[in-house]
Amino acid sequence: MCAVKVLILTASFGDGHNAAARNLRNALERLAPEDGQVEVLDLLEAAYGRLNHLACAAYLGLVRHAPSLWRTVYQLVDAAPSLSAAGSWSRLRRTLEDVLAAAQPDVVVSTYPVYADVVAELYRDHAERPFQFVTIVTDSLTIHSAWYQSPSDCWCVANEATAEVLVRGGVPSDRVAVTGFPVSPTFHDEAGVEVEEPVGGAARRILYMVNTGRPKLGRTLEELLALPRVHLTVAVGRDSELRSRLHQRLDAYGDRVRLLGWTNLMPRLLLSHHLVIGKAGGASVQEAIAARCPMIVNQTIPGQEEGNARLIAEEGFGCVVDGRRETIAAVERAFSDRARVWREWRERMTQASRPDAAYRIAEMVLADGRDGVCKPLFRGWAAGAVGGPAIVSASSASRPLLCDFHTHTNYSDGKLTVSELVDFYGRHGFDCICVTDHLADPRRVIGKLSRLSGLTLSPVQVDEYFEVIAREARRAWNRYGMIVMTGIEFNKDGCRARSSAHLLGIGLNEPIPANLDLPETIARIHAQGGLAVASHPHVMKSEWGKNTLYLWENQETFAPLLDAWEIANRENIFSPVALKRLPFIANSDFHKPKHIYSWKTVLDCSKDPEAIKECVRRNERVSITLYRRDRQLRHEPLSLPLDVPEPVAPGVAVA
Repeated sequence: MCAVKVLILTASFGDGHNAAARNLRNALERLAPEDGQVEVLDLLEAAYGRLNHLACAAYLGLVRHAPSLWRTVYQLVDAAPSLSAAGSWSRLRRTLEDVLAAAQPDVVVSTYPVYADVVAELYRDHAERPFQFVTIVTDSLTIHSAWYQSPSDCWCVANEATAEVLVRGGVPSDRVAVTGFPVSPTFHDEAGVEVEEPVGGAARRILYMVNTGRPKLGRTLEELLALPRVHLTVAVGRDSELRSRLHQRLDAYGDRVRLLGWTNLMPRLLLSHHLVIGKAGGASVQEAIAARCPMIVNQTIPGQEEGNARLIAEEGFGCVVDGRRETIAAVERAFSDRARVWREWRERMTQASRPDAAYRIAEMVLADGRDGVCKPLFRGWAAGAVGGPAIVSASSASRPLLCDFHTHTNYSDGKLTVSELVDFYGRHGFDCICVTDHLADPRRVIGKLSRLSGLTLSPVQVDEYFEVIAREARRAWNRYGMIVMTGIEFNKDGCRARSSAHLLGIGLNEPIPANLDLPETIARIHAQGGLAVASHPHVMKSEWGKNTLYLWENQETFAPLLDAWEIANRENIFSPVALKRLPFIANSDFHKPKHIYSWKTVLDCSKDPEAIKECVRRNERVSITLYRRDRQLRHEPLSLPLDVPEPVAPGVAVA
């Protein structure tokens, strides 16, 4: 029996579409046959590029700053006979046609409604489609007609009430599957976690998801903390300025407040809190239901999110509030009378929770094959992938290893998440990378400021950082045959270049405190079997940035302690490192995708973490290479026409 090839199509207009696509991909990777193939692509990004970015920005601007205008746009598009009437999709059709011809998938899954219309146009004159087409509806109750106006072999919906909406819209009932929303498989894997009931002297744990445009947020948080035994976890996302202000305002509350930036552990947070306060996003609401964490909805985007808010209120999973006073009153009501209302909300959620939805949909998609791990579907399609089309690494037995030991994610000042970084390097055929986000010494002035900026790894997220990288390392090996190491760039910044040092700890097993002196930090790195490497130790000329010369100015002390020095960092070559005959490696200091085209390390050793570290220590069979775009593919890619015409406007987006 042949393995199933699965193509998942998504778009970046709202988080729900990408979340559903990623979560289904992860479930498929766990359940699919060994030679199965799966890929997630944002074809709107691939087809329209910069115009798609502008459309996403316009959509976000409307929903944040002009919600009533967005409601009008939403209703106008809802009344249109088809999405193709709202704009030209000719470029998208050509792009999709090319991808389908190259990949020849058995199943195409769409988490965004425009693709059904485009597929219908592509195969309008054909006797039949050569693949099954599955639609995952990412909203509840208030369902835009775009979701069901074009044909699909199956519609997967979150609940029975949404199924009824589709049937009333003309969808045959036998083509609607109530699977639940495909939340992260982690919700199912950790479903046994039980939070202590908020009664007696127990803490009342509230997760507050900060949304843009929330007036008087600080006052709301202070009033929540004035309630007895309330402990707050506040997730501010990437808003470093807000995070800094909240640090200063809430510092007096001590360990009753935990401020988080971007986090990859949302399932664990929801499973360990009694209430979540946040926006009625499709993914957010369904994740709360999966975790059985009652929700207080404090913001609703007109149109697509109205149904999600109704679901919370009408099904008794929480409540919808308007403003600070109603929020505080809702929390008091939930926990009063021995948490009677909270227990009612949680019981109703328990009956409705489907934490295994991603697995259910994956099993349905993989009806023709099982047992193993999915491999990438495409080789060489580079534009706009959430999971990323991949280039599967060949055996390392016959060639040297391509490595990058200095990369950053959005845990500090990088642009990509850990998962996105893994997929990005994996599809470029790398053999080994190390994630080395910044960790600033809190004793230094810059360190005290940087902990508020979101540009360095937050001390409260160090354990999460190690856990997430370990999880992604397992996926990287299964999916790409790529080794992912955990590392840290220890920032010891002074006011001058000669008093500043950046030290890479590569191949770490556990955290190391940021407030240690450099010799002690190096000793702790070596105690774990890791590598201590001087980061950009000399004067940088091709990149803007502060020079860090302390290690170089004190070679007599540190040369005997360090395993290697960066001889090249991104576009910089440090010739003095070579003249001193110091052990060396070369890295990209990766912060965003274009940085991959820079200096890299090439090792002639076996593909094993310990062998790689020993090769660097001995500094034998080590070389460097300038990695460039025209040399990035070490395997022949499928022939895809990437020289397509300039994009046209993608029309009106429907979230």
